[in-house]
Amino acid sequence: MSDHAMPSDSAPAPDRAGPDSAVPAAHFETLAIRAQAPVSPEREHSVPLYLTSSFRFDDAEHARALFTEEVAGNVYSRYANPNTDEFVRKVCLLEGAEDGVATASGMSAVFTAIAARVSSGDHVLSARAIFGSTHQLFTRVLPKWGVTSDYADMADRASWERLIRPNTKLLYVETPSNPGLELIDLEWLGGLARTHGIPLVVDNCFATPYLQRPLALGASVSIHSATKYMDGQGRALGGVIVGDKDYIADCRFFARHTGPAMSAFNAWMLSKSLETLAVRMDRHCRNALALAQHFEGHPAVESVRYPFLPSHPQHALARRQMTQGGGIVVLVLKGGIDAGRRFLDRLKLVTHSANLGDTRTIVTHPATTTHSKLTPAEREAVAITDGLVRISVGLEHVDDIIADLEQALAE
Repeated sequence: MSDHAMPSDSAPAPDRAGPDSAVPAAHFETLAIRAQAPVSPEREHSVPLYLTSSFRFDDAEHARALFTEEVAGNVYSRYANPNTDEFVRKVCLLEGAEDGVATASGMSAVFTAIAARVSSGDHVLSARAIFGSTHQLFTRVLPKWGVTSDYADMADRASWERLIRPNTKLLYVETPSNPGLELIDLEWLGGLARTHGIPLVVDNCFATPYLQRPLALGASVSIHSATKYMDGQGRALGGVIVGDKDYIADCRFFARHTGPAMSAFNAWMLSKSLETLAVRMDRHCRNALALAQHFEGHPAVESVRYPFLPSHPQHALARRQMTQGGGIVVLVLKGGIDAGRRFLDRLKLVTHSANLGDTRTIVTHPATTTHSKLTPAEREAVAITDGLVRISVGLEHVDDIIADLEQALAE
């Protein structure tokens, strides 16, 4: 078996018809390509788009049974659609999940995964190192409804134990973190969650199911901004939540009645994009490692962070928990914010943008963009310095990427 052979009991086989229905192989790449929606009477090879807002009922009794969920079937595309169903089933197979829900964006997946399970008076314990918008959710949105939160340090196990309360209803973490590439031991944290009877939600966006499978390591739920590596080409917004069926049932109820639905077109596009996820991630990781190795010791660079560099403080954990190091490299430039701005303004090939996971290499300055709403003290607590730049290493030839970064760093 290869590194990406899937365990035979990871998830039930998709309920499909047609020549590909058995999906006899159990490898990641094959599942990503061959898990498809049922073939229609037209016998199409590529799954069609279902651009319809609603679906017809056979008769009055059929409509009644669908709305009471006594029978399965499509009702309205805000609830479900053959394209979103295919995308979700595919991610479930790749993550080893029982069920899932697709959403309109990555942040709607984050919000749904949290809001579906907490009520006024509840408490959430999160890793301190998280995406800027997720931080705003914990500090400015959830408190409006009486939901409190605390931050634990990724590397301080005692802080997690200390901060769990009787009313803690959720543990939340992203690993590797955005943008600092901090990791946490998911087997340990999953064990802690089980001991206390608290679900663990993991943002798996940076790693993707190809590099890391949180559910196999003890998480209850894995979430993704499908906008990033799942799409991989900077075209579509989307999010997905997969995991324990009971947890997902709450997420589905919440999403159905609050409306963060993924469009059929985006689901169709994202499902097709998953077919090339493995080959794209292999190239992203290979380029990222080469870039990280090149800039270690560079005279303009204070430090380089990449999980598969031996200099990364959690290198051993990264090797144990991930199959490759991912497509993100962090450079901390000497000279602080002025050096960061000068570097960004000199780029010629590489794009200066706020996205990541694209075929094109993208550089972001978190202190003035994605994490600018954090106070200086909050940024310092998660090692986001003024000279830090996040590089989403693309699929161009790595020599061309390095050459552009080199000229932008030249005195």
